[in-house]
Amino acid sequence: MTVIKNIAKDRILQITVVITIISLFFTRPRIEDINFHTLYSILAMLTIIQIFSYLHVLDVLAYKLTASARSTRRLTAIFTILSIISAMFLTNDITVLTLIPLYLTIARRHHLPEILPVTLIGMGANIGAAFTPWGNPHNIFVVNRYNVSPIKFFSWSIPLLLVSLIIVLVFIFFVKDKPIPTVPLEDIRISIRPMLLTIAVSIFFFFGVFNIVPAYVPAIVAVILALIINPSIMLHVDYALLLTFTCFFIFISDIQQIPFIVTLISKTMFSEHSVFLTSIISSQFISNVPSTILIGKFTNFAEALFLGSNIGGFGSIVGSMANMLVFKSFVENGTVSKRKFFWVFSVLEFAGLIILTILGWIVLDLSLIHI
Repeated sequence: MTVIKNIAKDRILQITVVITIISLFFTRPRIEDINFHTLYSILAMLTIIQIFSYLHVLDVLAYKLTASARSTRRLTAIFTILSIISAMFLTNDITVLTLIPLYLTIARRHHLPEILPVTLIGMGANIGAAFTPWGNPHNIFVVNRYNVSPIKFFSWSIPLLLVSLIIVLVFIFFVKDKPIPTVPLEDIRISIRPMLLTIAVSIFFFFGVFNIVPAYVPAIVAVILALIINPSIMLHVDYALLLTFTCFFIFISDIQQIPFIVTLISKTMFSEHSVFLTSIISSQFISNVPSTILIGKFTNFAEALFLGSNIGGFGSIVGSMANMLVFKSFVENGTVSKRKFFWVFSVLEFAGLIILTILGWIVLDLSLIHI
């Protein structure tokens, strides 16, 4: 029942179901428009994430690293860098849901700054998630939709990662640097054998994302591993996200068959730069996952869509699901002004968005020159 309640109360899924039902009044979806490869890959990814969460891998890393922190700035840098690395493998959502409450617990205990460090942890999660095909769910869609090779994908994501790292490192220097007492280690133990098996399945999942093996095979293996370790793991999988993707595919299949809408959307997709900007702007209002799926059905400019969707995760609080989870975590665990946090978060996010938009525009210009 808990699983059903969690699915039913997911706001994004609720909205998606409504617009999908409306679209069904106009036409019927085509089975070939449902991207099962993406759905299998997302199921595998969500299951692997929950296994790592159950094994407390990220918690142990966070406590071990923060035990060496001697100042507020160093502690912020540790959490931000850990957020970037974690999001590369565990997605930005699970990263912020784990690290932000953990940081705020330490901050309350030692009266540390909250607003800027939490903002940087959230930005770090978006940065790391953009680097890998599975860090953001929509990256899986882009890889599959355009048959992107690993070499090509990382040639897109590395420049974005490097510039983003420079931005957050500059922001870290705005954290007031003052000494803090040693953060005590928590007694959390990791089971080595399940962790090694999960890492092996994660590598197998990589092969599924890039079509080296059928995507449903890693999904089945991940589910079996979760059931072997502890069947309750499957109760925590984000089925709402899986259903949201399914509804998006149905909705987009429907609107693809309505000539007026096809013409209207196609008019905004006439070049790489227009796709890039459309993706960024639409992400600010509907979030980058639905934006990517919608735009991806109307364009063949894969690099522009990749850059636009990941850069579009910065900016507004709805730019990415991770942004909304950052704000929710701060509201639930923070002790200072929520309004002030919202404004600081928004200013830094939009500053990052502007800088990265300029970078993306230049990258696309250089790509066109090479063509």
